[in-house]
Amino acid sequence: MDTDRIRAVLNVLFMIGALISFILYFALGEDKTVFFYVCGASLFLKMMEFLFRFFLR
Repeated sequence: MDTDRIRAVLNVLFMIGALISFILYFALGEDKTVFFYVCGASLFLKMMEFLFRFFLR
């Protein structure tokens, strides 16, 4: 699998995670633990895409 394909998949997963995070932020009550986990996982995916973009070109 080439790096452009991996980057595209990581970007789609990040966007889905960001959308879910946005929904969870407003849907959850006081306890936002699930929101933080989903948001953190989404940011991790974006950082992996960043590394692919700059270091594996």
